[in-house]
Amino acid sequence: MTDPAYQRLGLPVTASPYTVLRAAVRALHPDTRAVRGFRAARKRFYRQMLCAHAARQAADDTPTD
Repeated sequence: MTDPAYQRLGLPVTASPYTVLRAAVRALHPDTRAVRGFRAARKRFYRQMLCAHAARQAADDTPTD
């Protein structure tokens, strides 16, 4: 099952990890990005988006034969 937050990014499977990270940063509200106390949570969110994208790419690369 794909993460709903990742699906809202609307990225193609061919997107680079850097593109995924940029989209994830833009998905957060500026006030959320500004709070220093949320730094660990933001990093966790970015890692989750990158992992979801990698899983989607891996699932897309698997042969169906």
